[in-house]
Amino acid sequence: MKILTTIERIGNRLPDPNTLFFIGIIIVFLLSSFAAMNQWSVTAPDGTQYSAINLLSSDGIWWLMSTMITNFLQFPPLGIVLVGMLGIGFAEKTGLLGRLIQFGMRHVSLKLLSPTTLFIGILSSIALDAGYVVLVPLAALVYMSVGRSPLLGIAVSFAGVSAGFSANLFITALDPLLAGFTQRGAQFIDPEYVVAVTGNWWFMIASTILLVITGWFVTEKYVAPAVENIELTNTHKITEQHNDNIFALKYACITALVLFLLVVTACLIPGWPLYGEGKRFDRWIEATVVLLLFLFFIPALVFGLLSKTIKSDRDIANMLGQVMADLGPYIVLAFFAAQFIAAFQQSGLGQIMAVAGGQWLTTFGVHDSLLLICFVLLVVLANLLIGSASAKYAFFAPVFVPMLMQINITPELTQAAYRIGDSVSNVITPMNPYMIIIIIEFRKYAKGSGLGTVVAMMLPYSIAFLLVWLILLVIWTTLGLPLGPGANLTYEF
Repeated sequence: MKILTTIERIGNRLPDPNTLFFIGIIIVFLLSSFAAMNQWSVTAPDGTQYSAINLLSSDGIWWLMSTMITNFLQFPPLGIVLVGMLGIGFAEKTGLLGRLIQFGMRHVSLKLLSPTTLFIGILSSIALDAGYVVLVPLAALVYMSVGRSPLLGIAVSFAGVSAGFSANLFITALDPLLAGFTQRGAQFIDPEYVVAVTGNWWFMIASTILLVITGWFVTEKYVAPAVENIELTNTHKITEQHNDNIFALKYACITALVLFLLVVTACLIPGWPLYGEGKRFDRWIEATVVLLLFLFFIPALVFGLLSKTIKSDRDIANMLGQVMADLGPYIVLAFFAAQFIAAFQQSGLGQIMAVAGGQWLTTFGVHDSLLLICFVLLVVLANLLIGSASAKYAFFAPVFVPMLMQINITPELTQAAYRIGDSVSNVITPMNPYMIIIIIEFRKYAKGSGLGTVVAMMLPYSIAFLLVWLILLVIWTTLGLPLGPGANLTYEF
């Protein structure tokens, strides 16, 4: 607990991510001037020579002034996330996603309660914060109603929602966000490289199944026996007050199914919009974000109209406005991250560090799997101090994506490794912004609970998820399986 307290204290003293990016821009300008004066340069395996450019020169300062707006507007994660989130966020605002979680939890077999809770928790990342806000307190009530400790329900749901955050059976808002950062990093080495939003899909589907099984074992073997020893101070079974909206939910699901079948048909029939190849991938892959928009927006619209959460077109406009308002902090972060990454690339430092770092790694002759494991562990440590997945990856991607490309590791594989490290430690880091919600839920049923109680209960999940996920990554790369549509394991120059 002293270590965790120290981590919490250091993490709280770190500047805001926007400030960190601003400081990073200043450092890049200063370092570029030093590197240019000392004539830093490097030759890539294909013979291309990269040299440092002084951004503190008159031309360098003019470059930033003349491209600042362009850097922001052309920042890949920006448009992708905003478009995708219009659909997903709208589905959350109408109540569709929260209602789906409630429905799933109340129709669960007692024997399969834990694996189902874990499964729903992992899938809840589609619904953004709904897993924390809806599933965690609901799981406590469900577990208590069947005679099990509500604390166990909190722990199981928290493990699925947070430690399994990066896994899913479906494409979520996280996929386009990370793909955008990965693509910018990859283009330091290969300007034409494009990262598909679906680049980690197959791996994350397998991860979902593995984490559910692992979490089920950890729950019954380690966590449940420990939880039973905690004395409860509140065992009153609270009656949920909610509007079932079964009729609205039914027709929303039917609408989603019809839309899905239309998408599949459009992919398979020649002459239809999604059939055939696009510029780099199959058309349906390139249109994934737009498809997400429609697949979430239209069923949510049906649900909202039938459940009366939408009474006029003004309600739709207000909800979409709220979605964009909620994304305000991300848009600000994207502005500073875009300038940092653009400056890093323009200075030549990104290319120099990537090529030199890649050449340095090759001298060790270390197997790719070991390098990826080390990278995952580095991300785990970073996650203890910086909770934001996008903020961390905005720093990691420009360095590690091109560096690992030098030893033939694809950007998509680096991204998959990052997702593992970023997820497993979410349930034990004090920097998780939702940790306070979990602590409050614990205190509802066991007074005196705090961060130590939560960490002690969640540590078995964190360790187990890390171990099995790393094993899966090693097996996956050893077998040479594709990570997802449009993604391979080996990068060829």
